[in-house]
Amino acid sequence: MDETVESIKDSVADDRFTQHVVVNVAKLVNMRTDSQLRESVHSCDIINIDGMGVVLGARILGFSVPQRVAGIDLFHELLRMSEQNGYPVYLLGAQAEVLEEAVQKIKVSYPNLRVAGHHHGYFWENEEAVVEDIRSSGAKLLFVAITSPKKENFINRWRDKLGVTFVMGVGGTFDVVSGKIKRAPQWMQNYGLEWFYRVLQEPRRMWKRYLVTNAKFFGLVIKEKIRQTLRF
Repeated sequence: MDETVESIKDSVADDRFTQHVVVNVAKLVNMRTDSQLRESVHSCDIINIDGMGVVLGARILGFSVPQRVAGIDLFHELLRMSEQNGYPVYLLGAQAEVLEEAVQKIKVSYPNLRVAGHHHGYFWENEEAVVEDIRSSGAKLLFVAITSPKKENFINRWRDKLGVTFVMGVGGTFDVVSGKIKRAPQWMQNYGLEWFYRVLQEPRRMWKRYLVTNAKFFGLVIKEKIRQTLRF
């Protein structure tokens, strides 16, 4: 986390554009069949592991992953950094009422933060106007709270016209900040069970995304582990 925040801080200070993404089990599985999503992720300058499932899978296969960098935690770290350095931010995504509530709570938590602008996430018939609003706002950092793969593809499609120095997708972060969705207790986060907590809260919407992709991912990990074993 510290390394990521420091790298982003340096890039914003140097006015060097940085495109950021976090990956979890579902995203990695979907990237195998969704070429546009795969291209959008590969185009990023910084890729962090969000889901504990990916951390566990990497460690099983012998890769050293010291720490996950959860998108929502990084979001708050970057708001704090932006407040301290006077960097204006733009918040894009979620339902209008959810976004408004999130903006108000962010302003309370970070009273000196400059929110240059915000817009809800239902703008697909008017993308160019939203991009122009972001560009003209003067924001340095852009946070996109839209579901995957829409957010990754939107960022990659418009990256050269957004006018910001840093951009990252933050998924359902505004839902959590607003209070619409509760984040898993810390012990569940520590054991990589946030996905299960989300399924319990929104079973109809989340069960397939998590349960099916988790099974596919660990099947892939097992196959790769067998290949590694046979090589030796």
